[in-house]
Amino acid sequence: MRFTTRAVMFVAALCLACTVRAETNELRIAQQYGFSYLQLMVMQRDGLIEKHAKAAGLGDVKVTWAKFAAGNVMNDALLSGSLDIASGGLAPPIILWDKTRDSLDVRMVAAMVQAPLYLNTTNPNVRSVRDFTASDRIGLPAVKVSNQATILAMAAAQELGKDKADSLNKLTVSMSHPDGVAALTNGSITAHFTAPPFQDIELQDPRVHRVLSSYDVMKGPLTFTVLWTTARFRNANPKLYHAFVEALDEATRIVNADKRAAAARYVKAANSKESVDDAYRMITEPAIEFTLTPRQIGNYAQFMYDDGLIKHRPASWKDMFFDDIHALPGS
Repeated sequence: MRFTTRAVMFVAALCLACTVRAETNELRIAQQYGFSYLQLMVMQRDGLIEKHAKAAGLGDVKVTWAKFAAGNVMNDALLSGSLDIASGGLAPPIILWDKTRDSLDVRMVAAMVQAPLYLNTTNPNVRSVRDFTASDRIGLPAVKVSNQATILAMAAAQELGKDKADSLNKLTVSMSHPDGVAALTNGSITAHFTAPPFQDIELQDPRVHRVLSSYDVMKGPLTFTVLWTTARFRNANPKLYHAFVEALDEATRIVNADKRAAAARYVKAANSKESVDDAYRMITEPAIEFTLTPRQIGNYAQFMYDDGLIKHRPASWKDMFFDDIHALPGS
């Protein structure tokens, strides 16, 4: 059978289109609350993922954004296949990395924000974790499996002894950051282990004082928010995955280039009650950095291993991340 040049070109174009369509045409991303997800807000508003996906030859990709209260809920969605990329604190992705090493192979994509987390209280008698009693209740995003729960266990181990690392778990209750602010204010809980900007909002109340910072516990800066996904998704969608990483990098550069504009974006995107000046003051604090570089994740994972939260000890932070960011000076 003889083919014309036009027919051959048509078949080639059809095959190329099939190759492109082999990758998903929808990317489902979840984020939580607060300006620690500012890069994602920039990516959403500016259509950065769509831009990089189109540049990669993927055509029009639909990006679906969802809000979750905690990382453990995102893990459930990721495992069920209803979510492609999750975001949040360190504990949920490290737990999933540990559990899926021989199956879905969940790993982190990159860091997003380095920021201190505060444990605040309205109880005047509580000045350290030693002072909590059975009458106290501590709100945090998720009992046992959130960033805040792990830091609280680390603090307890340091203050009360390694065998008492989990002694404060019975005082903790799961709630979103906004609900935690309301609960602390109305007296439903006596303490709240939260994140910026909610911790700063709470400290404006004269009844509230800070018990500790995650930087105190870690003896230095610690990554707060990261992104994670499955190797299955990454392998099936290499161009889209790379487009997402490029969009994240661009969004991070946009935030760092003009933080006042970034603060304005946050206030509008989050429908926040804070003023732009207040948001700007928070995101320009020296302790906060928007960066893809991981900080102290190896030390954090080591504690989780020692405390029995994970069964496998990573040899390096790189074990828990896909190799796109291995060249960064993580720790």
